[in-house]
Amino acid sequence: MTRRVYLDHNASTPVHPEVVAAMLPYFSDIYGNPSSVHGFGRDARAAVDAARDRIGAFLHVRPDELVFTSGGTESDNFGLKGLAQARGGGHLITSTIEHHAVLRSAQALEAQGFAVTYLPVDGHGMIDPDAVRRALRPDTIAISIMHANSEVGTIQPVGAIGAIAREADVAFHVDAVQTFGKVDIDVDAMGIDALSFSGHKIYGPKGIAALYVRRGTKMVSIQHGGEHERRRRAGTENVPGIVGLGKAVELRARDMKAEAERVSALRDRMWNGIRAAVPDVRLNGHPTERLPGTANICYRNVESESIVLGLDLKGIAVSAGSACTAGSVEPSHVLVAMGVPLDWAMGAVRSSLGGSTTAEDIDYVIAAVTEVVSKIRKAMPVGAA
Repeated sequence: MTRRVYLDHNASTPVHPEVVAAMLPYFSDIYGNPSSVHGFGRDARAAVDAARDRIGAFLHVRPDELVFTSGGTESDNFGLKGLAQARGGGHLITSTIEHHAVLRSAQALEAQGFAVTYLPVDGHGMIDPDAVRRALRPDTIAISIMHANSEVGTIQPVGAIGAIAREADVAFHVDAVQTFGKVDIDVDAMGIDALSFSGHKIYGPKGIAALYVRRGTKMVSIQHGGEHERRRRAGTENVPGIVGLGKAVELRARDMKAEAERVSALRDRMWNGIRAAVPDVRLNGHPTERLPGTANICYRNVESESIVLGLDLKGIAVSAGSACTAGSVEPSHVLVAMGVPLDWAMGAVRSSLGGSTTAEDIDYVIAAVTEVVSKIRKAMPVGAA
């Protein structure tokens, strides 16, 4: 039987059994609408409030500063559009390597008349805080920078950027979908006014996420209807999902630091094994400021999809980039922004490790990658490499 190894945790994680157990009653016995005033509704409302309290405690924020959404994409849309539209017009700053939820929100705002500056990154995928300072204009109203890139894992200096934003009295949104529950986040120390995060990246369910909005921050709703979420996001709350997110956050508070240390060591084991066995490889992203379990490796003159499919036949799940861009034949916009040459960028494969990853898995992956890449290169036309 083929060994199965899942190395795509940045795309989605398996739901933790304790999370499943916590959610189950809210699919059956406790089914009331949390906006209803009767006992069935009050039971559901109590569960939503308990989850909100638990997440607020984890982030060290007020529970009423949290708005539940349907996913990281909605949180990013809400974060950037809500900040911008509350101010009516002006100039926004973001970067060239943001998730498409931010990039396309920025483009939509441009179509409405907002001006947007897209900051470049260096060869490690890092934004220079001084570039943020230089991009500021008298009409700058908001900055949106991701905490860590989902493809290469580089962690951005959001604290330094937040200090610049605060000094300039500019609202600061951070896409923390890939860092929430994986590394420490201090919204006060980092000067963050709005923070996006999602459940299915931290062993919670899909279809649930949240946006932290600092009390007093001007923000308009982008979804209208009823009085839900203090009139900030209309729609009946996803009670089972919210309960699941709350439980996942509780488990992250318990497991985060130990898991980060363990998967960092396994990530390094994998990279050291691959570079010792496979010629013409490079590790993308910052050498030290990086997500614990992310390794984005380029194989020169080899198409990444061929590697992904070859590894899939051996039971190994990796990706050619962000899950949201799967199927694209274009090189990653992140790697292009980093200046990675095309003959390298087209061969980028991302592995993202998680709680179930073992040393035996990593050794199996090293052997499989070595075999798959060797076979692909041997089958290439003479002179193609």
